[in-house]
Amino acid sequence: MKILVLFAHPAYERSRVNRALVDAVKDMEGLTFHDLYEACPDFHIDVRREQEILVAHDIVVLQHPFYWYSAPAILKEWQDLVLEHGWAYGSRGTALRGKILLNATTTGGPREAYGSGGYNRFTMRHLLAPYEQTARLCGMRYLAPHVVHGSLALRTPEDAAPEGARYRRALEALRDGRVDVTAAETAEYLTDVLGG
Repeated sequence: MKILVLFAHPAYERSRVNRALVDAVKDMEGLTFHDLYEACPDFHIDVRREQEILVAHDIVVLQHPFYWYSAPAILKEWQDLVLEHGWAYGSRGTALRGKILLNATTTGGPREAYGSGGYNRFTMRHLLAPYEQTARLCGMRYLAPHVVHGSLALRTPEDAAPEGARYRRALEALRDGRVDVTAAETAEYLTDVLGG
């Protein structure tokens, strides 16, 4: 299957972890890497072009840091403009039906901070619910997120490299059809299904 990574990071040059993730997958066969800040530096989004890119792929990965319990602004702008009624959803909006969507995100806090007893009070699945509902509205299958927790503790490129390798293995498994998609739809994290 063909994978589209929609990447949104406004300070990519300062990111150790997202850089490691990008470096690990950017040259992967069957994957298109699409940096929204690079493609749309003035936030002018070519809706038709973005829709063409989406249609050409089977799996859409929204890769971004987890800022204020959401994604950077350009990803929201992209959703608002590209996922049009009559194209992405609605009675005649079937362009994305059957495709897979998931988030690949990084958090500063550790995994235990995300849960009913944790600092952030909610699980990642709860906090990412708007993306899941967007996928459902568009007839897509939403999978558990790929999350790198504790990115603040990964201080060097060498610390972050294993996370890049783990991300690549996850995307290769998705690309090659080695993921139980039904199980991944209900899991808390994609790694819970992949084992690692």
